[in-house]
Amino acid sequence: MQNLSDVSVIKDILSRHGFTFSKALGQNFLINPSVCPRMAEACGADENTGIIEVGPGIGVLTAELAKRAKKVVSIELDTRLLPVLNETLSDFDNVKIINADVLKTDLKKLIEEEFAGMKVAVCANLPYYITSPVIMYLLESRLDIESLTVMVQKEAAQRLCAAVGSRDAGAVTVAVDYYSNANKVFDVSAGSFMPAPKVDSSVIRLDVRKQPPVELKDEKLFFRMVKAVFAQRRKTASNSISAGMSLPKPVVLEAIANAGYGENVRAESFTLDELAVLSNEIYALTRQ
Repeated sequence: MQNLSDVSVIKDILSRHGFTFSKALGQNFLINPSVCPRMAEACGADENTGIIEVGPGIGVLTAELAKRAKKVVSIELDTRLLPVLNETLSDFDNVKIINADVLKTDLKKLIEEEFAGMKVAVCANLPYYITSPVIMYLLESRLDIESLTVMVQKEAAQRLCAAVGSRDAGAVTVAVDYYSNANKVFDVSAGSFMPAPKVDSSVIRLDVRKQPPVELKDEKLFFRMVKAVFAQRRKTASNSISAGMSLPKPVVLEAIANAGYGENVRAESFTLDELAVLSNEIYALTRQ
């Protein structure tokens, strides 16, 4: 098998296939040989596991996953990489490449067809420009998966893994905490990639919750409120919610008071439990 972490090997393969990097697709291939084995171990891949990978690139992480997992299905958008992957992954009979946009893929159907009888996890080096959309699509789809182990921009990792109620938290933090238990695994320097991005990365693991950690009267209303309250986080929560949800401010203030908070409370002070209480109070008042 070729050394897919060797820059000269990578350049030779890409040159033979006439491949050039696409900035629009956020293509940065890993060349640090220690990263992918650590990611494959962190995701828990074993002989009973099916792995969904998003954006395999040249296949360096795919190969490490294939060594450990029962089956790997990699979803690649760029058709130019298909012949490259056919070459680099030719040693493995447990890898399937699907040429598709993950955000337009029926992942429930994929899991049913490809991973019958297996536990399933996601492991991927995500392009920075679609980090949050992909993570939220995977979580909101309520797939039968155990975890997501993904590499993201370091700043995004800090936000995704922040405690709800801290200054680093935002609407996406709340959503990730609602669906999963998030933890940072390790950092990856910019020099670990070709071409090198301008920022460092981090590998995070999201363990999918079997049940949400809070009880909600209306899940859609809850996420509308969360989006509103963090959209203008410098304003008071009452102003943000009133504007973002098109609700009369007196109603919002009453809900905030019923939930036990002062009228000047701001978004960053709410924990997940407190946001749930406030959401349920808004639900009760707007259904009268």
